[in-house]
Amino acid sequence: METAETKVVMDTTFGQITLKLYNDTPQHRDNFIKLAREGQYNGLLFHRVIKEFMIQGGDVTSKDAPMNKQLGAGDLGYTVPAEFMYPKYFHKKGALCAARTGDEVNPEKASSASQFYIVTGKKYTDAELDQMEKQLESRLKQSIFARLQTENKPKIMELYRSGNKEELAILRDTLIGKTELEAEKRKDETKMPAELREAYKTIGGVPFLDNQYTVYGEVVEGLDIVDAIQDTKTNKQDRPTENIIINSVEVL
Repeated sequence: METAETKVVMDTTFGQITLKLYNDTPQHRDNFIKLAREGQYNGLLFHRVIKEFMIQGGDVTSKDAPMNKQLGAGDLGYTVPAEFMYPKYFHKKGALCAARTGDEVNPEKASSASQFYIVTGKKYTDAELDQMEKQLESRLKQSIFARLQTENKPKIMELYRSGNKEELAILRDTLIGKTELEAEKRKDETKMPAELREAYKTIGGVPFLDNQYTVYGEVVEGLDIVDAIQDTKTNKQDRPTENIIINSVEVL
């Protein structure tokens, strides 16, 4: 029998948002529950709000932060391992996701301990989603080619040093051929499942964040509150000009 999903109520200065936390992402679920019970979120701000994208909170340095304070880097000094459950869970409107530092310092895509965001996003057309799939395909090819180059690095270096341009060109063409073959075999990875496509067209969301950030819950009540927050006025740092405070997060 499936265990019921944990629900939490986030009380904000704009109203209440009820979220459910997925059992399929247990490390994120348990971490969020622990922080909520410890009162870690009480008094923190939604410090980053971008219309048609998302609302972000959980920076531990945002409590009572003056308007000129740079926010976004405050955390608890540990990370939560990524728990990608795509395509089961994806960046539809209302999805609760973990923020994280960039790939260059965080190739494992590990999540921030405390910072989260709720997706608002926008609705996409078929043409826009097709374009996104093309981008995914070229990104896949780039990563395959980069891996093959690394695997053949000694050979490439040797040909460079000996100035053997012909052999180098042949090797390059071989690697391009291998890239195309592998990309063809893995093309399903770049195709968006039909039900996700439908959701991005009707509910909306942020499809280009899929498989990049962990989605670990969703809004079940209070999406109107999320919309009200995303419509708020912000400054150049995307911080609301009037503080939007998380009063408390209660585990039901």
